[in-house]
Order: sequence, then C-alpha cells, then structure tokens
Amino acid sequence: MFNNLSDRITASLKGLRGHGRLSEADVDKTIREIRRALLDADVAVPVVRDFTGRVRERALGEEVSKALNPAQQVVKIVHDELVDVLGGATGELAWAKNPPTVIMLAGLQGAGKTTLAGKLARWMKSEGHTPMLVAADLQRPNAVNQLQIVGERAGVPVFAPEPGNGVGDPVLVAMNGVSTARFQQHDIVIVDTAGRLGIDEEMMQQARDIRDAVHPDDTLFVVDAMIGQDAARVAEAFRDGVGFTGVVLSKLDGDARGGAALSITGVTQRPILFASTGEQLGDFERFHPDRMAGRILDMGDVMSLIEQAERSFDQAEAEKMAGKLAKGEDFTLEDFLGQMQQLKKMGNLKKMLGMLPNMGQFREQLENFDEKDIGRVEAIIQSMTPAERNDSKLLNGSRRARIARGSGTSVSEVNALLERFKQAQQMMRTMGGGMAGGGMPGAPGMGYGKKSRGRMQSPKGGKGKGAKKMSSNPAKRAQQEREAAERAAQQGTSGSAFGGGASQGPAGGEMPDLADLDPSQLPRELRGMFGKGR
Repeated sequence: MFNNLSDRITASLKGLRGHGRLSEADVDKTIREIRRALLDADVAVPVVRDFTGRVRERALGEEVSKALNPAQQVVKIVHDELVDVLGGATGELAWAKNPPTVIMLAGLQGAGKTTLAGKLARWMKSEGHTPMLVAADLQRPNAVNQLQIVGERAGVPVFAPEPGNGVGDPVLVAMNGVSTARFQQHDIVIVDTAGRLGIDEEMMQQARDIRDAVHPDDTLFVVDAMIGQDAARVAEAFRDGVGFTGVVLSKLDGDARGGAALSITGVTQRPILFASTGEQLGDFERFHPDRMAGRILDMGDVMSLIEQAERSFDQAEAEKMAGKLAKGEDFTLEDFLGQMQQLKKMGNLKKMLGMLPNMGQFREQLENFDEKDIGRVEAIIQSMTPAERNDSKLLNGSRRARIARGSGTSVSEVNALLERFKQAQQMMRTMGGGMAGGGMPGAPGMGYGKKSRGRMQSPKGGKGKGAKKMSSNPAKRAQQEREAAERAAQQGTSGSAFGGGASQGPAGGEMPDLADLDPSQLPRELRGMFGKGR
C-alpha cells in the first residue's frame, strides 16, 4: 500500500545526501516534496500540516546544525515524526481483571469486520487464549452464517442462537454470548456487530445499546485502509457517537495510497492496534508504528521478519541439519526440498522480502517474482526416486526427461534446478568445513571451509588475480585476516537514502545504483530470485 509514498519520500531524502551543511533552502525543498507525497497519498490536510511543520522546525534546529551528518539527522527526524503520526508506542488491549475480556467490533458495512473477527480470534488462540465469537450482526444477509464459517476455519466456537437476516435482538444475543463465554470459561469474547453502508443514527444507537449491555473492555473500530482520508471523518463520527479505544486497519495489502493509516491516529487520538494484511486468516499482525515507519522509509522491518520466521521455525529440523553438516555428511536434494518447504511455511515470500532494508530498488523484480516456482521445485524433486534425491549424480539425461514428464515441467527447468542445487550444496559443504574447523566459513579469525583454508578468496570465490596466500605464521596470518576484513568493509555498499554518503567501489569511485541494473547483472543468488531464466 505504501509503495508510492515510500518511493517519493525516500527520493526526496536522497537529495540531501552528500551535503556537509544543510541550508534553509535545502530543508524547504525536501519538506515541499514530502508534503506533496503525503497529500497525494490522501493523508488528511491537518495531519500533513502538523507533520511537515514539526519536521521543518526540528530540521532547522540545533540537533541538525550540530550533527556530524546532517542528512542522516533529517532522516531520523522524519522517521521519529512518522512514528508519532502513526501513534507512537505500540498500542495494547485492555485486559479484564476477571475473565472474560470483552472486545466489541464496530465499523461500516464492507470494512471487513466479520472476517477480521475470525482473524483476531485465530491470533488470540495462537497466543494461548480461548476466544469465543458472538454473532450480533443480525442485519446483513448471511452475516451469521459467514461468521460461523470463519469461526470453523479459525478453530474457534461461535455463539449464534439467532439466524440473522433481520431476525433476533442483537443486544440480547451479545449479553447471552458474554454469559455463555463466562460459564464455559472462555477468557476472550469477540462481539461482531452490524454495520451500515453509511453513518446513520439507527446504527449508532444499536452500537451504543450493545456497548451499554456488555460493557466491553475494548471497542475496536474496524476501518478499510483503502478509503483514504475519509476514514478520519468516519472514525471521528464513531468516536463521538459510540466511542472506541483502538483502531484495526483492514485491507492493508491493497493498492490504495495509504492515507487512512497516516490520518486516523492523528485525527482521533486513538492507537492502531492491529492490521489485516491479506485474505488468509493468518494475514493478521500487531501494528507497530516504529516498524511501519521503517517500511515507509525503506528501512525494512527486520523484527517482524524474525518474529514470522520464529513462528514457523522447526527447531528439530534445524538441529538435524546442523548435526548432519557437523558430521561432514553431504547436502542432498531431500534436504533441499525440506529447506524449500520450511521457507513456504513462513508465508508470502514477496511480503517477507519486502521487509528487508533497501528493497524498494528491487520492487519491480519483486512484483515479477512468481511464488509458483517453489511449487515447481517441489514437484520436480518429488518426481525423483529416493535414490536420486540422495545422489544427484544418478540423474543422467533419460532420468531428467522422465522427471520432467512426471512433474509437468521441461528438461531445461530440471537442469536449472539441479544447477541451483549444486550451488546450494557447495555452500553447505563450505559451511560444514567451517563448522568442523571451529568457526564460520570464510570469517577472519574464525576458521575456514575446506576449500578456502590456506588462502584468501577473491570476490568470485576462486583464487583470482591478486588473491593472497595465507601465511603459516599465526601472528602474520592474523594480520592478513584483519587487513582482508578492513578491505571488505571499505568495499561495502550502502545504496539507500539512509547511508552515510555515496557507495564507494574498490578504487574510490561511486558504485552504480542496483535499481538501474537488470537481473542479469545481479549476483547469482539474487538472479534466480528476481529473474526467471537469466
């Protein structure tokens, strides 16, 4: 959702790089570009005015004028103010002292309340709670049936004594639902209420009646993130008419401009607690203002990526692989398949790759990345016999043709997979040698893999021109390793609006921007990810 806004803000901030001092004109130009970007993203005008005013005031203050790197300081200011606009600290639910905790969902029809109720219940269940859903939306056709289906998919019970479709008293259903949850010892009750196509007094009154009957610990306003700054007007009406303690953004994976997320907290002074990021029940996450600000500024969201990996991480499988490498056993196609399946468990790969820092420059390649490739890899390997998976040398021409027919792919695709597997196998062999040598492979002072022990590696991994042989003298060898580490650090790239100046090549010249390169110019590891068949 924030792709266009992210690109424009980062482009405006890149213009500050390389300035030893920032003039008032430099700051004003950057602020104007950020203001246009925010207004084009449909952020509410009062929020834009306050945001740019605070950024300008701080950017022209002492914290920038006395900074060693003024451009980076301005980036930090923009990040801090974005965090503030998005709500500051991560919001928390109010838990009841005596269970159950009652959570009431409110919002317009079409905002996605019913689906979100199932997502929230599933998330609560994964956190160790025992939620129950209450079907108090008795107005919208088939709303009760929809909640029952969503609850079944989430593995959560649904209290639905009335058929809905205009039949039944929603206030009585909500009261009885809370009583039933208390009797059955559920610690959370999520009450799904009716919405309307627009704000009206009848809708507000029904929501007030349910609120007064069940006394919710939290009232969450569910808003469609794709409706732009109009979300702020609707939220204000709900805040004044019913009152709510937090906001949940639905459809955050859409292609709208993102004004709702940046407007709603500033206008209503209520925190955004959760966000729905896809169509599946698992596409639901806590909303962290600092992490969202990082995504907007192309700084990535590594913490969310780590949390997602930990949830799907198979500890036993990892220990098994580590033990295999330590014993010097070879990496097989069976292991390769297991790694791919582990990767699939983590969820949407495009979304995960987008959480890495500085991935904005690869956005076009990410959009063209076909996640079905992983399915094809699985089909190819699963079309092999156990013997072929354990020994890829058996795969001659006739076997490859048979595997291609069995997996519904071509021989060239089988060959491409085997080539990628050989690269992964070589990497695993090097890692195994490094573990056997007492450290990580290729890391100065920590031991080397079998292939690299005794000499310095060139950038392409071979001896290469200018590669230095390692001394057998321990003191001299340590000195050579330190020098190699310093050279590697000097040749690193920063490539982002947030680095300390232009990236430098080995000769001190400016490195080309990776965004201008086509996939065939990328390293082999990225080439297979961003460009099929290159």
